Amino acid sequence: MNHDAPAYGLWGLVLINSAVFILFAASFYHPRTRRDWRSFGAFAAFVIALFTEMYGFPLTVYALSGWLGTRYPGLNLFSHDAGHLWNTLLGWKGNPHFNPLHLLSGAVIAGGFLLLSAAWPVLYRAQRDGTLATTGPYARIRHPQYVGFILIMLGFLLQWPTLPTLVLFPILVAMYVRLARREERGAGSAFKEAYARYAAEVPAFVPRFRRRFTGLGLDSIRKATP
Repeated sequence: MNHDAPAYGLWGLVLINSAVFILFAASFYHPRTRRDWRSFGAFAAFVIALFTEMYGFPLTVYALSGWLGTRYPGLNLFSHDAGHLWNTLLGWKGNPHFNPLHLLSGAVIAGGFLLLSAAWPVLYRAQRDGTLATTGPYARIRHPQYVGFILIMLGFLLQWPTLPTLVLFPILVAMYVRLARREERGAGSAFKEAYARYAAEVPAFVPRFRRRFTGLGLDSIRKATP
């Protein structure tokens, strides 16, 4: 790890990786409304900040270089492996791409994308039919799409923590929670008692794995008429 060639200034890789992950997420999320684009844009900003540090300019390593150089005197600070800060800070040896946190991060990121892909068709059909989404992931949590984005960002933090993304993460989580609450007010106004019952039984973000929402009758999940 100490003799890796410098791995930064690769702006083409920043562009390619950012585009791949943003377009991949868009293919699962399908933003349509202004609110959708706002939440997706925040996620895209996180991804760009991440890959800028991963392949462009290592701001976090540079900011911590004095402390890292003193604590780990043999470390090549500007190698790619050194950017895997958890590997360095926890004293793990070997290829950082195979350490437990990196492997866990891959599973968490994949889980986030799978959740997005499972949630989108349910939400699309519900919006098309004017009904309340209560099946698939929506039978477990009320906001699977936001949870999917949070899982993906958390997975990246387990893999490659940076100061900008560590600052962005709680801000974006708070933004997603606020957007979710706003959506709930709209759904409560549209679906009345049906949404109240659904919200009482299904958690917003953390599922109860022993319980699954059994659903409502078709008439009750359609938008309430004035």
